[in-house]
Amino acid sequence: MSEYASVDDYIDTQEPLVRERLSAIRALFHQVVPQTEESIRYNMPAFSVGKDHLYIGAHKSHIGLYPMYHQSELDQVVEPYRAAKTKDSLHFKHSEPLPLGLIERIIATKQLKG
Repeated sequence: MSEYASVDDYIDTQEPLVRERLSAIRALFHQVVPQTEESIRYNMPAFSVGKDHLYIGAHKSHIGLYPMYHQSELDQVVEPYRAAKTKDSLHFKHSEPLPLGLIERIIATKQLKG
């Protein structure tokens, strides 16, 4: 597994469709929470404010958003994206439109606001 030097490096190594999708999610983090800091943690992009972190990971068939523990205000709307074998991640399939409105809501609800 590669070690990435930066979020740019991670995104630049992906296929064009995946690059576009990762860039859109990245832009949302900075739009919703302007003071978001970026880093590579667990060999994937991490978006942080203080001790709060959300990660995105590119996979062959989807982009994962981690961690996404159960939160009553979001449970119903994120259920279709919840990964079958894990309880704390969401999978956004490359074959489906990226739900940017939902991802924006997740970022805001997770209160990555410092």
